[in-house]
Amino acid sequence: MTKNEILEKLNKLPKGGITTRKFKKANDKIYEYYYLQWTEEGKQKSIRINDSELDIIKSQLEERRKLEELLNKGNFDDVSINLDFNTEVIIGDNLKLFSNSVNNLNKRYGYNKILDYINDNTLFNKVFVLYGLRRTGKTTLIKQIINNMNNRDLLKSAFIQITKKDTFSNFNKDLKLLQSYGYKYIFVDEITFLEDFIEGASLLSDIYASSGIKIILSGADSLGFWITKSNELYDRCIMLHTTFIPYKEFSEVLGVKGIDNYIQYGGTMSMSGNLYNSIFSDSSSTNEYIDSAIAQNIQHSLKHYQYEGHFRHLYDLYQNNELTGAINRVVEDINHRFTIDVLEKEFKSNDLRISQNNLRKDRLNPTTVLDDIDINSFTNRLKELLEIKNKEEQKIKIDDSIVKQIEEYLKALDMIDTIDIKDIDNNNKERIVFTQPGIRYSQAKSIIESLSNDVLFKNISIEEQERIKNRILNEIKGRMTEDIILLETKIAMPYNNIFKLQFSDGEFDMVIQYLNTLEIEIFEIKYSKEIIKEQARHLIDENKCKEVEFKFGKIRKKTVLYRGENTILDGITYQNIEDYLSNL
Repeated sequence: MTKNEILEKLNKLPKGGITTRKFKKANDKIYEYYYLQWTEEGKQKSIRINDSELDIIKSQLEERRKLEELLNKGNFDDVSINLDFNTEVIIGDNLKLFSNSVNNLNKRYGYNKILDYINDNTLFNKVFVLYGLRRTGKTTLIKQIINNMNNRDLLKSAFIQITKKDTFSNFNKDLKLLQSYGYKYIFVDEITFLEDFIEGASLLSDIYASSGIKIILSGADSLGFWITKSNELYDRCIMLHTTFIPYKEFSEVLGVKGIDNYIQYGGTMSMSGNLYNSIFSDSSSTNEYIDSAIAQNIQHSLKHYQYEGHFRHLYDLYQNNELTGAINRVVEDINHRFTIDVLEKEFKSNDLRISQNNLRKDRLNPTTVLDDIDINSFTNRLKELLEIKNKEEQKIKIDDSIVKQIEEYLKALDMIDTIDIKDIDNNNKERIVFTQPGIRYSQAKSIIESLSNDVLFKNISIEEQERIKNRILNEIKGRMTEDIILLETKIAMPYNNIFKLQFSDGEFDMVIQYLNTLEIEIFEIKYSKEIIKEQARHLIDENKCKEVEFKFGKIRKKTVLYRGENTILDGITYQNIEDYLSNL
């Protein structure tokens, strides 16, 4: 018997079970009535069975039991079935072809979490949500799960690709059809394209997952899933966010080694053959990603949830088409200056100002060349590159409430996190860290592009121009390296305190405070490949060390993280940055 024949028979047979109810009449005689009971869309239904129908119904239910057993064993001749779907549904042989493209790709760390959900038969009433920004490996993970299924499970699996023209009503019709034909594993990609997904999400857990179907949802609208988790799905979903990609996972999965590559390309899992295909290769592609993956992500979710009520303070910006520009402005400056002046002050590059100061103090080749740059023309070119509007171009006044709300949504998207900065008196402030290094570095390159067009800058020698450009980029890479290490250490050690410690004259770039032993490790983080004695000057400062031990705990280790070889010199451990991140 073929699968089609089995499914056609099952569709015609009754389902459920027979129950008996006894009633006592006035003459004290007891009468028995028979009912067929079954569950449909989460509700229990029943119909009375006449005595003449009882044996027939029992026979049909037994036949259903045997056919379902045969279906579950997968003992039939064909693997394809022709069904009339309303959305794009892939099953059977086509599903095999669909998943074959990932045969040679390494798996992201979240793969086993999805596999655990699929194999756990106790997780009724829960759906799995795989969400994250574009190009972070969601569809690839789904294909890898499907590609590694045995033939029996594959025959009970379906992949649904949602498009913007689909409706929740048509999607629900297809789910009912798949359920009636015994499908057990349903993967739904880009489900947040459905306008009423958030309001209808509970149907997936309460009706379909509760009946034993494993439903894996994915989509790039991270904020939509975040809102859904807080409301409709609440405790009926398992969440896996793909947006944050730590150095170790980036290098192992893609085979792209080195902190420089992570700084320049980190943030997505885009591969082309064996070569990394960076979508952050220039300012234009980076801005397109920021617009489509981040700004439009936020706008899509807010627009379709509760009649746009979640826009709150952002609504006027949205109405005047300025929300994307505001988000872009925050993204560019978020590493070091996420405050109200990011949006309200004249846009000037923080990277340029820091480089001006450092070039003046360069010990070998000090120069004031950047002081002579035409800042207004430079800023205008930079603004054009980053597609950011200045204050006088804004129709809507931006205040602190707007900044805070953008920050809230960027945190929900895993685009930003915080690291602690303490002083020796244990006063604490937070620094916002941008978790997508490729975007940050692309925008830094835009600064260099703008600098190259300055008339005064063109008048210095080409060698001097290149030296200044490289100096600026290396400073940016150094500050990004520090943020990457602090953030990844914090995430890897949630039960310890991780912070930067500032003194009145200097700082420890990172302190790890082990709360169970009240011991600490102190770090300097340098982008250099060479060992220079001055790198450890704060680590060997006796007064600083005594002070920090009194406040935070006994020093167990002093380390300089840099890009050179691992060694120990004069009691200081010199550790390669990439080795450190790979061992977290």
